[in-house]
Amino acid sequence: MGTKPASETEIKLTEKRLGIEFPADFKEFLSLTNGFSAPNDIEPTFEPTDNIDYLKNVDSHIIEAYSIDGIENIGKELEKSILVGGINEEQYFLLIPSDLKREKWKYWKFANWYPGEEEHENLESYFNDVLEFINEQLETE
Repeated sequence: MGTKPASETEIKLTEKRLGIEFPADFKEFLSLTNGFSAPNDIEPTFEPTDNIDYLKNVDSHIIEAYSIDGIENIGKELEKSILVGGINEEQYFLLIPSDLKREKWKYWKFANWYPGEEEHENLESYFNDVLEFINEQLETE
């Protein structure tokens, strides 16, 4: 599908390094492909397990930019987010761990040129939206 699958050991080592346990759908995704090229010029490339890290370790400036009055709630989410896609690209795909207030992980596509985050219910919902967009583009050509 993209690259060779991540092994269970690679996934567990990444989780241990980050101090979290990924949601089941993301672990399943990694078990299918350890990295995935963007299907178009708009979507982020999903990173292999070796590149996955907290956004604050990769791009702390974006967290600072979104931690100002009025949008500080976005900055707080970015502070704890895990960057799984889009390193050195125009937009990121982020996983935001659950916390005491909510049990579910958040799935965000995030870019500075797009005002705010684009939240998805889960990984499947994101890829369904991407597929729908690609089909719409093909129909207009």
